Amino acid sequence: MKIRPVHSRHLPVAALLFSYWTMTPLAGEERGEPPVKAPFKKGEDTLCVNDWWNRPTPDDPKKRIIDLKVPRDQVVAFGLYTVSDGTLKLSAQLYPLYPDETREVRLEIQQDDQWKEIAREKVHDLGWSALFRVEDWPTDRDVAYRIRHGDEAMFQGLVRRDPIDKDEIVLAALSCNSNRDRGMRENYVRNINHLDPDLIFFAGDQSYDHKQHTAAWLKFGLQFRETFRNRPCISIPDDHDIGQGNLWGEGGKEAKLGSGADGGYFYHPEYVKMVERCQTANLPDPYDPTPVEQGIGVYYTHLVVGGIDFAILEDRKFKTGPKDRHPMKGPRPDHIRDPNYDPKVVDVPGLKLLGDRQLKFLEDWSDDTEGVSMKAVLSQTGFCGGAHLHGGKKNRLHADMDSNGWPQTGRNKAVSLIEKANAVHIAGDQHLATVIQHGVGEFRDGPCAFVVPASVNNYYGRWWWPEDEKPGGNPPESELPWVGDYLDGFGNKITMHAYANPENPSRGGGFGLIRFRKDKQETTFECWPRSADLTKPGAKQFPGWPVTVPMK
Repeated sequence: MKIRPVHSRHLPVAALLFSYWTMTPLAGEERGEPPVKAPFKKGEDTLCVNDWWNRPTPDDPKKRIIDLKVPRDQVVAFGLYTVSDGTLKLSAQLYPLYPDETREVRLEIQQDDQWKEIAREKVHDLGWSALFRVEDWPTDRDVAYRIRHGDEAMFQGLVRRDPIDKDEIVLAALSCNSNRDRGMRENYVRNINHLDPDLIFFAGDQSYDHKQHTAAWLKFGLQFRETFRNRPCISIPDDHDIGQGNLWGEGGKEAKLGSGADGGYFYHPEYVKMVERCQTANLPDPYDPTPVEQGIGVYYTHLVVGGIDFAILEDRKFKTGPKDRHPMKGPRPDHIRDPNYDPKVVDVPGLKLLGDRQLKFLEDWSDDTEGVSMKAVLSQTGFCGGAHLHGGKKNRLHADMDSNGWPQTGRNKAVSLIEKANAVHIAGDQHLATVIQHGVGEFRDGPCAFVVPASVNNYYGRWWWPEDEKPGGNPPESELPWVGDYLDGFGNKITMHAYANPENPSRGGGFGLIRFRKDKQETTFECWPRSADLTKPGAKQFPGWPVTVPMK
């Protein structure tokens, strides 16, 4: 069986790539289209919509996200791509365009030292992105590409061949790119390119500027584009990307509270769609593209690279909001501070986590092994409460409903399907790197999960710090003191293998590297501090890493 989307969305492109190699240039560019007026009502994306050129650049460096008025030969900022089942999907990200500039971008590929134009697409005024889709893409060779706008603006890169012949497939994973540091990310670019992974994954919170996603997304692109210029990239938005401190999407409904605790999306649905279009349009077609409420789309899907099958989840989109959904009372409906409460009372019947649609997808995906050597699940956050101290050492929080440890019934369904697929789980969000093995009926009967560190962790650190400061049951060998079997704040069984508290020069910030060894059927998790220089001898991972997980 080969898992395929329920509905495939195909844009009008030529059927065979080989016809592109000799294709003559397309018709002239369309120019001077009237701008699209943004329907936003709460100040969303004001820096980049409507008469954006009249917005002054803030003098305060803390408020200055990026200079949007770039020279016109720099207006193509970057591109993201994946190749799935022989279909290339490449999204082009531009800076805002003036009214008299063409809204067309062109895709060219190189053959026999000649550049050939193969497609044109229209740039969307909301978000300033466009999507190229090319079917029958040759996966057995590297192909140079470039995205062009006008006469001079260009972004050039390489679509890599599928590394199916490699015994080891490597994934780099990052999350939480806080705007507390507006600088570039030279360390990450240097280290990731030195390691040369086959694929890169950004697990969420690429933007922390809430209502100004386009400007912040452009800033993210400038910071990281040298890591994905020449390799496939998976980026999925999380709560800060769509403008909320937390997100319980509850099937796309409208949230009335800015906190989102009542469930749903607080900002305009076209803003949410814009964010998802910019960050996820390059992903393979969704398993079932039926929109949720307010016409908001979905992107959950899977991508096979080098024989490793990555399921890409939306673990926030269908999750029930906590306000008035459980009997616990407190200053916040998502925080439980009473260590003596009964966790069963918050696992109210009918609550959703992944939702029925994604559970169906995971069921089908777990059964599909055609052409697959190993599997992994990618999502925004972890399926348990993996931290005790939040934001500072004095703020002990017993249970946090922003994590996927709640609702417990939904959590157990999700981790059971990940285990059924014999997959590992990789996520971000928590600002605390951990390797945890889940348990459902018993400790250690579920999958292993690597929550990667925050890229910038000077905003909201978290600590794994058991109150009794004792190891858990049956602790594995580790240089770290607090490992072993524990119950999280929701009563979920977890086995802690490694954690990176923010007590080091990198303050716990860094990135994850995951090595899938097909010949040995094992996965190794590496966790590298932001301050490390991997190009020099002696670079060390966080204490407790690497962790190798044998696949069953």
